[in-house]
Amino acid sequence: MEYALALLILAALVAVFVSVPLRRDEIAADAAAADRRAELEAAKEAKYREIRDAELDFRMGKVSKADHRATDRELRGQAIEILERLDALEPETAGRPAGEAR
Repeated sequence: MEYALALLILAALVAVFVSVPLRRDEIAADAAAADRRAELEAAKEAKYREIRDAELDFRMGKVSKADHRATDRELRGQAIEILERLDALEPETAGRPAGEAR
């Protein structure tokens, strides 16, 4: 009986020892995806801020209507690219803190 218990404990220790590197890789991948999502979210907010600033400049008469249209078109195009990259990220990383189990 003691021999079987010792084998069971040894098997459990081996399983834990073998699975630790596998979980570490998964956690690192999750952290990288979360970091990428955070970078894109920050870029999105910065781009929205640029769009608002350009709109304010136009309303205050600092830029012409033609210049505003060109700037607005360019900024919104860049914002769309950021949103598309956010959408392309793996959906299961959204809203999940780095390192949380699946």
